[in-house]
Amino acid sequence: MLGPYKVLDLTDYKGFLCGKILSDLGADVVKVEPPGGCPSRNIGPFYHNIPHPERSLYWFAYNAGKRGITLNIETAQGRDILKKLAAKADFLIESFPPGYLDSLGLGYESLRQVNPRLIVTSITPFGQSGPYKDYTATDLVGMAMGGLMYITGDSDRPPVRISFPQAYLHAAADAACGTLLAHYHRELTGQGQYIDVSMQQSVVWTMMNARLFWELTGTFLKRVGPFRAGLSSGAIQRQTWSCRDGAITFTVMGGAGGAGTNRALVNWMDEEGMADEELRKMDWNAFDMAAATREFHQRIEDKIGQFFAAHTKQELFNEASKRRIMLYPVSTPADIAVNPQLAAREYWVEVEHDELGACINYPGAFLKSSEVSCALKCRPPLIGEHNHEIYKQELGLSSEELAALREASVI
Repeated sequence: MLGPYKVLDLTDYKGFLCGKILSDLGADVVKVEPPGGCPSRNIGPFYHNIPHPERSLYWFAYNAGKRGITLNIETAQGRDILKKLAAKADFLIESFPPGYLDSLGLGYESLRQVNPRLIVTSITPFGQSGPYKDYTATDLVGMAMGGLMYITGDSDRPPVRISFPQAYLHAAADAACGTLLAHYHRELTGQGQYIDVSMQQSVVWTMMNARLFWELTGTFLKRVGPFRAGLSSGAIQRQTWSCRDGAITFTVMGGAGGAGTNRALVNWMDEEGMADEELRKMDWNAFDMAAATREFHQRIEDKIGQFFAAHTKQELFNEASKRRIMLYPVSTPADIAVNPQLAAREYWVEVEHDELGACINYPGAFLKSSEVSCALKCRPPLIGEHNHEIYKQELGLSSEELAALREASVI
């Protein structure tokens, strides 16, 4: 889809996913690292648990499909080379602190003089303006100051963040969307533009459901662990349940949809001798979720929980699918790796790592197109792997110039 276009990716871990999305859509993404490699190469875990900048699985995951060069943009020669690369590029994405590129004469206003069609996208903790713009922030800070931590965790304990870093993934995905919207505008007008992405704002967007509950019902969502709040006046409904080999998700809901799935579950429980009198006599068509008390939910959840605990999650999912019950397993990474739906869509792809003498299974494209291929193009780049290809063959530098740039630690 983006086959004709070139991206200069100057991001670190804060923006890797933005370049990955553009690469998955077919763009030629060139990862620009400082000489010696990006510090994010040291993020674990590592292939075969051997710490090494060329074995970071984190690096593998978010930089597969890209080419890679090294360049020290803090040198005069490095800045000149980046401008030459920008003159031939369509997009530049970066995650430096606000003002850093401007201090080097490489900000958007300078680069647009070189290439008026260039789209520059910046991904930072709090954006390019405001009282927090110069603050640094980890994932923990983003989750906290974006509000998501407030509703994550158990009610009797302090807030928690999702275990795997998410905040900058939200920002990078939003950056890809903003970049493509700017690209659409450029196709209409011929003009590039500057995209300013705040990680905090991206996390705030994940809270839109909380805002809607307030607007519609006056309910202020709070963390309730494996339960769901806001669906009734004061009561909470369990969503995550233990089963024999893991966990599943199911909610006792009201309305026509809830009536059908609740009744089907009780019938199944009754067939196995696990539905009591209260459940068998329950009129689910008349069930008013807004009026249900926590005591009521606790009684029926105890009974339903015993039923779920007697089955595996696959047994529950298979039978629920036949009976049209809204129930589904909580998949572990191992479950996802063998998921039949993903296999049927050929989601997983083997990518050869010649430097490791191995083929590694990767997630493939996030979409399929009837018109073009969205296949993963290649493994992630080694440090400076494409210096010769890009600097000599595409930028026209001589072998002598390349040698001099290496000697001066410019590349």
